[in-house]
Formats: sequence, structure tokens, C-alpha cells
Amino acid sequence: MSADTLFALVLFAFATSITPGPNNMMLFASGVNFGFRRTIPHMLGIGAGFLSLLLGVGLGLGALLSAYPPAFIALKVAGGLYLLWIAWKIGSSRSMGEGDSKARPMTFLGAAAFQWVNPKAWVMAITAMAVYPNPEQYALTVAIVALVFAAVNVPSVSTWAGFGSALREWLSVPVRLKWFNITMAVLLVLSLWPMLK
Repeated sequence: MSADTLFALVLFAFATSITPGPNNMMLFASGVNFGFRRTIPHMLGIGAGFLSLLLGVGLGLGALLSAYPPAFIALKVAGGLYLLWIAWKIGSSRSMGEGDSKARPMTFLGAAAFQWVNPKAWVMAITAMAVYPNPEQYALTVAIVALVFAAVNVPSVSTWAGFGSALREWLSVPVRLKWFNITMAVLLVLSLWPMLK
């Protein structure tokens, strides 16, 4: 992989990881509701899950889904329904996670598994694996693409949890938290629109 291609890949990984989407909306809300430290497993789960998705797509899953479009549509529907459920949970939350025994941040495994039904993650993975691997050194360049995303993704998404955590004190007022959670739920639903077309 040339230096120019590697630089373009890093920019692509950063731009797609830092911009709003389902993962970042959920991390922002988790940072507010549970704090940065309790959101770390969620962040690491995103990184691990997306790494496994990238490798899966790079090693043939993307071609399989392209050859059988109903499977990709089913994946989008499943991801959309799951995101609607998460949006409902966020939107109906009325208290910070501390002291609320029912409220818990997303787990490492939950966040990792979510990447496999996250429409934005699929679009990112398919695009990355269609553009950046070199056919002459395919396995090596697939691994490089996955490692670049692993290095860029977690620091990028963690900024959203950090922003949310920084707002915890201001949002400790119940009415502010209520409207914040409703707003985040609406934004999470809206983040689906471009990916479900």
C-alpha cells in the first residue's frame, strides 16, 4: 500500500468514525447518562466489533451480500429495528445511571455485536474494502485497512462519550436530561435515514 493510499485511508477512517451516526449518538447519550468510565466497554466493543466486521467483509462476506441483495436488506431492517428499540430506551430514560439499578450502559459484547447490524458500519466496511485493499497483496492490505480503522476508530468515537460526560453536571437537572434524552433518541432515529435508502 502506497503512502498516498495509506494517508487517504486514515482520512477516510477518521471522517467516517468521527461523524454522527448510530454509534456516536449512543456514546454521547451514554457519556451523559453513565459517565466516561462506565462507557469504556461500549467504546471498546465498537472497535472490536467493527474490526471483526471489516475482516469479515474483506474476506468475502461483502461479496456474498452483494450477490444476494435480500440478505443485505434483511440486515438493514434488523439494524433499523434494533436502533429504534435503543432510541426508545434512550428517549424514555429519565435519570442518570448512578443509583438506577435498571439502567446500564451497553456492554462490550452488545456493542461488538451491534456493529454487525449497524447500517452505517456496513456501508463503511464495504466502502473501505472495495476501495483500499490492493488485489496483488489482498490479505495483507485487508489486514492493514482493518488495523488502520482499529487505530483511528476508538479514539474518534471516544470523543463523543467525552463530550457527553462533560455535560453530565449541566444535564443533572431532570427536565434538561429528559429533553436531552428525547433529542438524542430522535437524532438516533434520524441517523438511520441515509443508510436505509
